[in-house]
Amino acid sequence: MPRGSEVLRRTGGRTVKSIVYDEAAIAKKVAELGAEITRAYPDGELLVLGLLKGSFIFLGDLVRKIERPLQVDFLVASSYGSGTTSSGDVRLLYDPETRLEGKHLVLVEDIVDTGNTLRKLLGVLRERAPASLAICALLDKVAMHEPMPEVRFVGFEAPTAFLVGYGLDHAEDFRHLPFIADLM
Repeated sequence: MPRGSEVLRRTGGRTVKSIVYDEAAIAKKVAELGAEITRAYPDGELLVLGLLKGSFIFLGDLVRKIERPLQVDFLVASSYGSGTTSSGDVRLLYDPETRLEGKHLVLVEDIVDTGNTLRKLLGVLRERAPASLAICALLDKVAMHEPMPEVRFVGFEAPTAFLVGYGLDHAEDFRHLPFIADLM
């Protein structure tokens, strides 16, 4: 399997400045988060809900580290429309088919950036009466948003750089990278 610069050469000619979190660091953190979630929910129905597209790789690795029965579903939310900046109007483009009422809900996000989409989305999810609601984010750009008490499970406090890899993208590129890097 190609590593480092070999993988980077295959990303359409674009390069990254540096690797911020390598494969080993990510794997270790995902295992820790899985164990933490297992301890936090010893009983009751657990639904792990992935916010697509960015969370799909993280979610796939994470659920295999949670050592208890669970269900998985996904949702897609948009606040951008056809523009490049958030409109502030969050729309569900794909609504989870799983019943949320009475379940412990862990919303899995790749990165918490400004937190605006998540704040609005949490209101929508709370209306469905889950037993509990928490966010699990691999990356949290704490410096970019106001405190969000629902971010219960955090992998890394992320730098303010534009990050790609391990599900994170730039114009749909770079998601396939096995590490997280700072895009040049």
